[in-house]
Order: sequence, then C-alpha cells, then structure tokens
Amino acid sequence: MRPDRFYPIFDHPDWLRRALPLGVRLVQLRVKDRPEAETRAMIVESQALCRAAGAVLVVNDHWRLAIDAGCDWVHLGQEDLDTADIAAIRRAGLRLGLSTHDEAELERALSHAPDYVALGPVWPTILKKMKWHEQGLDRVREWKARVGPIPLVAIGGLSVERTPLAFAAGADVVSVVTDITLNPEPEARIRAWMEATR
Repeated sequence: MRPDRFYPIFDHPDWLRRALPLGVRLVQLRVKDRPEAETRAMIVESQALCRAAGAVLVVNDHWRLAIDAGCDWVHLGQEDLDTADIAAIRRAGLRLGLSTHDEAELERALSHAPDYVALGPVWPTILKKMKWHEQGLDRVREWKARVGPIPLVAIGGLSVERTPLAFAAGADVVSVVTDITLNPEPEARIRAWMEATR
C-alpha cells in the first residue's frame, strides 16, 4: 500500500477529530514528553479514530506502544533506530517510515528496507531546531533517484504553495505540521492542502 500524498503530523487526537472528517487519509501522531500511560491512551484513541474514518495512522517513535495498540505504521528518526527492535516491528506486521537528512542516514535507512523514506527539512522550518540546513529541491531529486520505487516524503517548510515544486522534484508525499497547526483557520488550510495534493 502506497501512502497518501498528503501527510499531516499532529500531537494530539483532538487534531484528528478536526482533520479526519475533512477527508485526511494519512496522519502521523507525534507525541513528545508525556507520561507513557497518557501516550498509550492517545495512540489507542488515535488508532480508533483513524480506523473509523478509513484512514492510516503512523505512530512516531513509540514503536512498542504502536505494536500493543495494533497499529499499522510506525515512523522512526535516526536516534530511534539506535534502540528500536526492527525485527519485532516487522514481526508485528507494521510498516516502517524512516527519517533521513544526509547520505549516511539514507544508506542506513535503506538497509532496513523502509516502506517510505522522509527527507527534510526541504525548506527552513520553525518546528524544531535542527543541525541540518534546508536540503533544497536538488536533494529531493537526488534522493528520489536513490530510493527508486520507495515512496519519498518531503518534510520541513512545506506549504500549499510549495507543494507543486516538491512533487515536480520527485517527492511522492508532502508532510506538514505548523502550516496547519499555527494557521488561524486550520480546517480551511487542510482543505487547501487536500486540493493541492489530489
């Protein structure tokens, strides 16, 4: 199954309640710095919301909780790969997305036969401080040539207006956080994203 072309990332199930009725079909739950019991409850709730809407939930980082909740996808950063049990993730039937930022990380990611590879930040991002500068569209083209049929997710500084550029450079999927969550009218922005990626 290839992932949907529009891939928003949210930090709470409340966002899913707003996004899923608008037709979002792929969403990541990225929960940071919360107690495990609360994180577990949020994953279970998000999984139920996605199942009811016919959408796919990707759980960021928390692969053990994703397995326990019967989720279908997990996303890992490079630091997570240091401790994650990839064999256990695969045995549980989960699909795997991996973050990459440079050549070494791409080689490492490809060694795990991921179900998608994410590259970022394509443009400058305000989401978090990163040691990597913007990758640019040339890097998107290079990564797509390297990953071949594996879906390539562009993330970092994405906007509705930049989406055609990312797709033209070879991205299969565009992922976004703050362009929605910091927008004064998130639902309207989601609709604009949906239109731009269909």
